[in-house]
Amino acid sequence: MASLLSATHSQPICFPIDVGCRSDGWFLSSLRFGFDRRFGNGKKTRHVGSPPPSMASPTMFGQKRDSLSDPNLKIPRLAREKFTQEISFRSGDKDVSLAKALLLIAVEDEAFMLLNRDMDAYSFLNERKGETDQFRAQPEVENVEEISLAGKNISGWLNELDVIAKEVEAELTSREIGCHLLEVLEAVNVVLLESRSFKRFPVLVDPKLSYLHTVLSTGCGSAILFSIIYVEVCQRLGVTIVGSRVGEDFLIWPQSGNSVELFRIASGHSLFATINGKCVKDPRSKASEMDSNSLLRHDIATKRDIIGIALANLIRLYWKRASKANHGLMLTSPLRPVNPRIEGTPRIPLLRPQDLRLAIMASERLLILQPDNWTLRRDHGMLLYYSRRYGEAVQELSICMAFAPEEEAKILEPFVEKLHLLRLVSSWECLDQAGSVPVA
Repeated sequence: MASLLSATHSQPICFPIDVGCRSDGWFLSSLRFGFDRRFGNGKKTRHVGSPPPSMASPTMFGQKRDSLSDPNLKIPRLAREKFTQEISFRSGDKDVSLAKALLLIAVEDEAFMLLNRDMDAYSFLNERKGETDQFRAQPEVENVEEISLAGKNISGWLNELDVIAKEVEAELTSREIGCHLLEVLEAVNVVLLESRSFKRFPVLVDPKLSYLHTVLSTGCGSAILFSIIYVEVCQRLGVTIVGSRVGEDFLIWPQSGNSVELFRIASGHSLFATINGKCVKDPRSKASEMDSNSLLRHDIATKRDIIGIALANLIRLYWKRASKANHGLMLTSPLRPVNPRIEGTPRIPLLRPQDLRLAIMASERLLILQPDNWTLRRDHGMLLYYSRRYGEAVQELSICMAFAPEEEAKILEPFVEKLHLLRLVSSWECLDQAGSVPVA
């Protein structure tokens, strides 16, 4: 194997294969490794095993991904389609609903987890009865927007945001306060932080607190989800809230008005600190350096950017859960082995399959938002590798190498070579399991 790997550095290798059965759902025709110096922005770029443009990337070219091709995944697939429509670049950013997009993410993930639980229960019953019937999901709901999330459908949770906005209006009326911008924000703070006792956690362990319906029902969630609720409530009150990533934090503030007033200290804290939480007072955070002048220097995040931040958090949390038994394991660990002198195919650690699958699903949605981001594509390819979907991993990493800086492409190059071999071995194992030996 070592000699085969070394040979790939000097000339392209081609494996003519015709396999009708693959564990990862792909049909192999030929695998090729070589260099394409014409691809990219006029620079020398590695191009590894890239398929024809029609197959190169389901994310980039609008094809359905393998992860949702199972007939039993009808509801998650429909939710993905609705999500794609909601964040479509054909419509303006103002037409994107943050709340609806996040609720569609929740529908897809909840339906997938429910399906897993149903399949486990069905298998358990079959084991007790000694039967081998194949599981078939029978979804009763055709419209994904009618699917229940913690007792409410998507319209119900959108209406919950309307109810919060009405509570803010009632707070303004009861205190006989006018509609001055800062007074409206103070009323929003009273309703969210006092009346409803919302709590935001800068560091999360449980991914459930990164879903909008969970945060609305429990009052606990990530900082980015609290900010999204704040944005949605203020939007219903006619106040535009904008935001920007500052270091590791996402900060929000009103688009118009006197920004100096936001930072004026009253009762030991500023309105800006109340809106954005403890990070503003943490000297280790870049948020603590913010003032009325620095607000103008930050690029305003679009709604798609905000959805992307929420998805990136989901990927991080699910990856952390999936790799819990492998302390310190990073997505890119196989690309930079501790002992590079050890050759051979990489050893794939055992990960929690459901959490890994959910991380992949979040990564797929993030690539719909940012298809040209080579770093995201690299990470997605690595998630597919850990899931042993080698064919798809080769394709994603090959596309990544075409857009990545040359030094990063050099790091990916030997790893993708080994993935070609893993893909070959996987296809042979599939043939062995089928009881046929089509080797001439």
